[in-house]
Amino acid sequence: LKPFWLKALQLPPSAQRPPPSQHPAAMDSNAPKLAKVEKVLGRTGSRGGVIQVRVQFMYETSPELAGRSLIRNVKGPIREGDILALLETEREARRLR
Repeated sequence: LKPFWLKALQLPPSAQRPPPSQHPAAMDSNAPKLAKVEKVLGRTGSRGGVIQVRVQFMYETSPELAGRSLIRNVKGPIREGDILALLETEREARRLR
């Protein structure tokens, strides 16, 4: 037995979302891109709380970026070989002085 108000909340079939397998590719562009830490360059920030690393993008999540490397700032413990999930891939960190 369904409550009477449940029928009022149902959307018509044309307004319902498509199943996840049919989502447009544009939605996938916001997915995090995986990058592997190649080298730890050093600490930065006023108190040394940020570590600067060189990362190389992996083929699995972003074939268009595969092999490209960037310098990024990372907060928290990190070492060579770690994998980062980057939401933003355009900006590159300024070099250490």
